[in-house]
Amino acid sequence: MNIRDVLLWGFTGTTVLTTIMRGAAAIGQTRIDLPLILGLTLTPNRDRAKVYGFLFHLANGWIFALLYAATFQYFRRATWWLGMLVGAVHALFVLIVGLPALPGLHPRMATDARGPEPTLELEPPGFLAINYGRQTAVVTILAHLTFGAILGTFYRPKPARRAVPR
Repeated sequence: MNIRDVLLWGFTGTTVLTTIMRGAAAIGQTRIDLPLILGLTLTPNRDRAKVYGFLFHLANGWIFALLYAATFQYFRRATWWLGMLVGAVHALFVLIVGLPALPGLHPRMATDARGPEPTLELEPPGFLAINYGRQTAVVTILAHLTFGAILGTFYRPKPARRAVPR
């Protein structure tokens, strides 16, 4: 596996993905703020949470970049379309499994079963993150397709090792 490319393009892809998500929130397409949500798992201070959350999201991006790289290594190729295909699977996992599981793990998020309380600051995302706006799923999928396209375009798989005859 090409760790240098994982670190470089994982960082780049995560930064672009986060920028797309924040930009979409800024123009009213979604209300989701992943750095804030992730950061609030670590601190109740909303200002610090955004910084901690971005760092947390970046670490997650590197972990996912490793999974993308493993996929590219398996297929012995990295292309924009293979990256986007993996990105689509990644986005669906985030929307269908990851975000809906957050209320059970997040110390400051209400759940679907128990509504908001004065001590819980965040609304649960719901299925396909619909509680954060009708366009949230579309924005999330587009951001993850972009993440995959960046990794698929720029990651270079290491050649397979050939067995040395004895």
